[in-house]
Amino acid sequence: MDSGVARAVTASMEALARLAASIENRSATVAIIGLGYVGLPLAVAVGAAGFRVLGLDTDPAKVESLAAGRSYIRQVSEDGIGRLLAGGRFEATCDPARLGEADAILICVPTPLGRHREPDLGFVARTAEAIAGRLRPGQLVVLESTTYPGTTDEIVRPILERSGLKSGTDFLLAYSPEREDPGNPVHATAAIPKVVAGDGALAQKAALALYGAVVERVVPVSSPAVAEAVKLTENVFRAVNIALVNELKLVYGAMGIDVWEVIEAAATKPFGYMPFQPGPGLGGHCIPIDPFYLSWKAREFDVSSRFIELAGEINTAMPRLVVERLAAALDEKARRGLADSDILVLGLAYKKNVDDTRESPALRLIELIEARGARAAYHDPLVPVLPPTREHAALAGRRSVPLTAEALAGFDAILLATDHDALDLPLVAAHARLIVDTRNAFARAGLSGPSVVKA
Repeated sequence: MDSGVARAVTASMEALARLAASIENRSATVAIIGLGYVGLPLAVAVGAAGFRVLGLDTDPAKVESLAAGRSYIRQVSEDGIGRLLAGGRFEATCDPARLGEADAILICVPTPLGRHREPDLGFVARTAEAIAGRLRPGQLVVLESTTYPGTTDEIVRPILERSGLKSGTDFLLAYSPEREDPGNPVHATAAIPKVVAGDGALAQKAALALYGAVVERVVPVSSPAVAEAVKLTENVFRAVNIALVNELKLVYGAMGIDVWEVIEAAATKPFGYMPFQPGPGLGGHCIPIDPFYLSWKAREFDVSSRFIELAGEINTAMPRLVVERLAAALDEKARRGLADSDILVLGLAYKKNVDDTRESPALRLIELIEARGARAAYHDPLVPVLPPTREHAALAGRRSVPLTAEALAGFDAILLATDHDALDLPLVAAHARLIVDTRNAFARAGLSGPSVVKA
């Protein structure tokens, strides 16, 4: 072996040994790229475990907010951020040049769909390119973004190796899918088991050590592709079962049977059944998007994923079916058409008790209502102003209207899309002319009546 090559190999081995030691004694600096609903809770958990955290985001407003100890995500407490800042264990920046300071780099960037439901890995690729430009021997890079099986090996590793460094020899590469559940007070980041897979044995060992210091349980699997498939399987499972109960809602509704009563009774079976709830459609960054990553990848192998595609079609159709139910209820109960009616949409977030509007079916409901010639307003105690979204840009800037007796009386119908606990349902029931409930929230609150229609 050439002496220069030998020296380089020795230097890489020494760098990897230093990485392992820094993880073990928690002196490692961990960079987290993307400080959104996944990255920021992870940053707090990693910092709480004793590591120094360098958070990177392209949004200067987020960096400024975090530097001042302010949280822009409801589930992340300002106390937690403040403790890390005070202890010198957290810093946020927009400067990718600082990636060279990190011993481990965790990638938590979005993986949206393109115009034709194809994976858009632009954020992942650009992030990998930014890392490659600063990559040094002895660093661990972990992709956490949800994606199709093969992304770590086929997309991320080749980009990183353009640096001239090799995975498994000079730097380590792994995949560990995020499992955040915004708004869930029980399952915090550190309490959720973490699936981990490395590109080789050294990467596996380092990634398991890092996450093992942060979360209560790590679950090793044999390859990054398996770990990528684990995440998609979890979300496909939810998407398909939600589609099933949405379809059952239509079937049982035609028979005059209340699907929510059926689900509640079926859930008493202690085995062989798991309850899922119907609704106005799917929202959030995961469930409406991730199944299509798998169906897209399946086509590369000439495999048809008809079940996944059908579930997507059913869930995507739900907002339009809800608006049809709203129109029918107005015609039946109020003797008026949807056109020229005033509709209040209750709840804009994609799920209860969060302030996240990504992919929210409520946004599509507003668009469909207004396309039918009606006027739509919304009330959401957690979303005072609608932020910009990729798919519903024209709605940005709209403000939540006050929920008062006078305001309620002025609407022809109230459409409940998201059943936040903070919503004053008795007030709505007392003053609304017509309520169309997509979540069965009023019945659960004991507020059923002739003015309440389930959809």
